[in-house]
Amino acid sequence: MAKSNEQKAATSPQLPLFYQSPAPLDSKAHRDLGLKKNFGLSFTRQVNAVPVNLIEMPQICHVYPIAFSPDDNATPVAILGLRDNENLFLDSKGEWLEDTYIPAYIRRYPFIFSEMPGSDNLSLCIDMVDTVTEKGGEQKFFDAEGKPTQLAQNALEFCKSYHAAAQHTIAFSRALAASGLLVERQAEINVAKGKKINFSGFRIIDEQKLSALDDATFADWRKKGWIPFLYAHLFSGAQWQRLTRLLNGRM
Repeated sequence: MAKSNEQKAATSPQLPLFYQSPAPLDSKAHRDLGLKKNFGLSFTRQVNAVPVNLIEMPQICHVYPIAFSPDDNATPVAILGLRDNENLFLDSKGEWLEDTYIPAYIRRYPFIFSEMPGSDNLSLCIDMVDTVTEKGGEQKFFDAEGKPTQLAQNALEFCKSYHAAAQHTIAFSRALAASGLLVERQAEINVAKGKKINFSGFRIIDEQKLSALDDATFADWRKKGWIPFLYAHLFSGAQWQRLTRLLNGRM
């Protein structure tokens, strides 16, 4: 989603964003495997939007515009850039903008949960790529006895929390998609030297439609605790100006 008029970013329909070769961690097969130290955030360099969960939207809205994907899932996303293949919050050294909240989807990488075939159980996986993992490194996933190290345990707990938050977010976003409150938007943004960028491929909540929302639906959403997140999205609209300033500074 989130396309500018300059080019189309390549996407993979099979794998989640960022992940190339996720595989379940195994105490026997990966006894000597570890996480590379300071592998950094360069994997986000060519991405201009990432999914966000409900619980982080009050933090996201102070830094990034929040939009919704154009499909039936209406996934909430943080907008990171105004041009395809460009993350304005990552500098040339692979470091995030100082004192800026980093979305949980990014902080979760390279770990992720995967459903086991024929079971409701979830398995902790890691993206098995050379930029992330190494053999014989200091940050191992298992100790000499084959037990998970603190690193692996912390990753497991983070993925558990993320998964739970993601399930709540799915329920919210699907209800929002079915409500008719979302409208497609295209932004024309003025940047340096009189150049204009057309940014499209996203949806936002229509404030007039929200104010006309029927009482029964509003009461149901209030009971579910969703109302603050609607306004977090609306407040995040002020952050489009931040993106414009960042882009102008880069250009």
